[in-house]
Amino acid sequence: MAVLPLRFLPDPVLKQKAKRVRTIDDSIKKLVANMIETMHAVEGIGLAAPQVGVPLRIIVIGMPEEEEIVLTNPEIVRKAGDRIIEEKCLSIPGYYGEVKRAESVTVKGRNLAGKEIRVKAEDLLAQAIEHEIDHLNGTLYVDHMEDMDKLRKTGQREAES
Repeated sequence: MAVLPLRFLPDPVLKQKAKRVRTIDDSIKKLVANMIETMHAVEGIGLAAPQVGVPLRIIVIGMPEEEEIVLTNPEIVRKAGDRIIEEKCLSIPGYYGEVKRAESVTVKGRNLAGKEIRVKAEDLLAQAIEHEIDHLNGTLYVDHMEDMDKLRKTGQREAES
């Protein structure tokens, strides 16, 4: 396994729609293992394949003290509720902003065994799933911000704005 280099805005791979995974073979399994290692090395809770320069529809989620979630070709099939939350992204280091996300989501996709699975998620897990699936569609959290003047540098206090 290896830690893969992250891609940062304005890298064009981050703005393109990722392609569906046709076959889950050894190369996909190796990519996923490397994505998980990379996610942990950079202390993230989620990672999408485009963030490591691979335009495929694969996400990994690693919540603290939870089993990792790996989804190929994930699709959100249900959203419920809305909330405004602060969000950051490994591909836009040093910044955060407020975006609207669902309170809960249901997503379907395939695991590494090729079996279709559904994940029902709330709160931070729902946010992470929405965020990573956005990456697969060429969308970053800043694209959801209503006011780019509200984009803040990490560590910047509200009083400084």
